[in-house]
Amino acid sequence: MTAPLLEVQGLTLEYLTLQGRVSALDGVSFTLDRGESLGLVGESGSGKTSIAISLLNLLPDNARILSGSVRLDGVELLTLDESRIRAYRGKRIALIFQAAMNSLNPVYMVGDQIVEAMTLHLGLTPAQGKHRVGELFEAVGLDPDHASRYPHEFSGGMKQRAVIAMALSCEPDVLVADEPTTALDAIVQDQILRNLKEVQRRHDMAMLYITHDMAVIAEVTDRVGVMYAGRLVELGPTPAILNGPAHPYTAALTSSIPSVRGELKELTPLEGAPPDPANLPNGCRFHPRCQYATEKCLSREPLAVTEWGRSVACWHPLAAATNSAPLSVQSNGREQTN
Repeated sequence: MTAPLLEVQGLTLEYLTLQGRVSALDGVSFTLDRGESLGLVGESGSGKTSIAISLLNLLPDNARILSGSVRLDGVELLTLDESRIRAYRGKRIALIFQAAMNSLNPVYMVGDQIVEAMTLHLGLTPAQGKHRVGELFEAVGLDPDHASRYPHEFSGGMKQRAVIAMALSCEPDVLVADEPTTALDAIVQDQILRNLKEVQRRHDMAMLYITHDMAVIAEVTDRVGVMYAGRLVELGPTPAILNGPAHPYTAALTSSIPSVRGELKELTPLEGAPPDPANLPNGCRFHPRCQYATEKCLSREPLAVTEWGRSVACWHPLAAATNSAPLSVQSNGREQTN
C-alpha cells in the first residue's frame, strides 16, 4: 500500500484570547489520498477552518499548535520556516478561503493577479501566464477575455470562479476548499461544484472540502469527517455515513436535511448550541445535546476507533450504522464494545 498524500495526526490547537486559552482542535487525525475528496462538516465554530489554515501554516499570531503532525508526501509542514513553507503554498497545496470572492485586489486586473502566482511558483513569463489564465478560465466556466477586467466588473459567481482558477493555477496536489460556494445561489453553486469535480478528475488532485452543508458533502466527496467542538467525531465513506450515521450528532445533522426525492419527511431540528470552546463540558462534548447520553458519557470522553473502514467517537454508536457488527470505543486505553 502506498502512503497517503496528506496525513494529519493528532492535531491539537488552541487560541490565546483575552478570556484565556480556547481549545480549537483536539487530536484531529485523517488522511487524504491522491484523487480523493474528503469532506469536513460541522456547525460554525467546530474547528473546520482552523484545520484548513493549519495545513498551510497560516495561523494567526495568537494560535498555538500544542501537538500533532501534518505531512505532505512525507514532508512535515508544521516545522518548516516561512521561506520553505512558501514553496508549498499554492504550488503543492492551495487554499480557497471563506468568502474568497472578496479577497481579490480591486486595483489589479483579475488575470494579472493569477499570473503573479504562476510567475512566482512556476517561473512562467507574462505571455505564458496569460495563455495559462485563458485555459484556467475556460476550465471553471469563465470567458477568457474577462481576464483583463477588474474585480468590480465580475458578479459574485464570476469572482468565485476566478478565485478557484487562481487556486488551481499551479496545479496543486491538494486543494483545500473552505466553503467556496457560500452566499451563492443554488444554480451557481451547482455549476461551481461541477467545475471543481471536473478539474479534480482531470488532474488527479486531492481535495479537502469544508462546509456546513451535508447536501454538498453528498455531491462532491468520497469520504466525510464530522467535526464537533474541535473533535473529529465520525469519519468514513460518504454514502455509508449519510445513509447510516453512527454518531448521534451526525444523525441529527442528516435528519435536518430536506429531501427532494420520495416522500416528504418531517425535519428534526437539533436542539441547543455547541459548547463554549473556553469552557468545554466533561466527558463527551456532545452529551448536553444528546438524547442517548448516560452517566458514562458525562464523565468519560470516548476515543475514536476505526472498524469496517469508518470510525466513531461515541459510547453508544447507533446500531443502524454498524450492520450488526458492533463498534468498539476506547477511553484511557480501555476498550469496550457496544
